[in-house]
Amino acid sequence: MHLDEERMMGEGKIKFAFFVAAVGITLTVLGVGTEFWVELAPSKGFHNNQTCLAAHHGLWKSCTKMLWVADVDPERESCGPLDLPGESNCTFFKFYTTGENTVLFQKTPAKNLTVMSAMLAIFGLFLMLMGAVCIIMAISKGVQFFLKPASVCFTLSGVLVFLSLIVFHQSVLSFLASDHTIPLHYELSWSVTCVGCAGAMLVVAGASFLLLALPYSPWEKCPPCRNNDS
Repeated sequence: MHLDEERMMGEGKIKFAFFVAAVGITLTVLGVGTEFWVELAPSKGFHNNQTCLAAHHGLWKSCTKMLWVADVDPERESCGPLDLPGESNCTFFKFYTTGENTVLFQKTPAKNLTVMSAMLAIFGLFLMLMGAVCIIMAISKGVQFFLKPASVCFTLSGVLVFLSLIVFHQSVLSFLASDHTIPLHYELSWSVTCVGCAGAMLVVAGASFLLLALPYSPWEKCPPCRNNDS
């Protein structure tokens, strides 16, 4: 009876850690699939006195949005924010389709860095899938061995997600430095927040699976006591 209770408690801990990992996977998919990684905005008077142009992009597509200057906060110098009403136009990056580079505000995105950031995110998603399969096998078959490869998969996927964010930020800086004709204000958006939280949750889940795979609890194990009287 005692062994059954311990086994049920162990499965409960595994399921909870898997829930944390599943939330991380969901946030990663949400972030990777959206175009709100970075928001770009020139000054309000860049286009004309009535409308201004703002943009945002992710790993796959870039979008421009025409906003009314009257809707922009008078104290704000740049065009935006993007949640204001306006007409949007989104297109895939040309280097994914025709191989050409994209020009936005007379600047060109860093093709190699953008592609590398996307590939890191995709490879991270593949490792998440492998880790999920391992956990499903561990729960359904009751085999603790699958916890260790799951731990490696989730931890590495979290690291790859963080690397994807770092490379993407470098691509944004390279994009801004490609031309100084039009000064732009940039701000990392909510998709980056989703992916960053996902990376942290995946690393925590990976570490949890590693601890659960140990034959003993590191908090309960203590060195043998010595009898000073002997």
